[in-house]
Amino acid sequence: MQGDPEVLRLLNEQLTSELTAINQYFLHSKMQDNWGFTELAEHTRAESFDEMRHAETITDRILLLDGLPNYQRLFSLRIGQTLREQFEADLAIEYEVMERLKPAIILCREKQDSTTATLFEDIVADEEKHIDYLETQLELMDKLGVELYSAQCVSRPPS
Repeated sequence: MQGDPEVLRLLNEQLTSELTAINQYFLHSKMQDNWGFTELAEHTRAESFDEMRHAETITDRILLLDGLPNYQRLFSLRIGQTLREQFEADLAIEYEVMERLKPAIILCREKQDSTTATLFEDIVADEEKHIDYLETQLELMDKLGVELYSAQCVSRPPS
């Protein structure tokens, strides 16, 4: 089934975003684990896997539309050296996704491609949850202070 070239371009652009997020979140999770923030690391790792599922769905859609998924391109990774920097970097990716997908959904509907529009809407719904999580973590960090927030996140050895 031949897809619209503009829709395929949007799909590949979002694929690039997902592939970038997979790598950024995965590295952040490994760093968090190394710092002793095991529960945060597990959450961040799960987010990386969510982005992988998005990439898989987008890839399937591109292939169905007779396009070629571009796995060779990534946006720049923003690797935080502290928890705050990591949350801010991850939040920046999520905001960019929202800016990209909201007009993309409208374009897909104009092009009569409701399946791709729905796919993008599903991703937006997932990303809204991630934005809420990241904003909450940053708010907690501001309210509690970095030291107290970090102390609450340190994994304790089993007793």
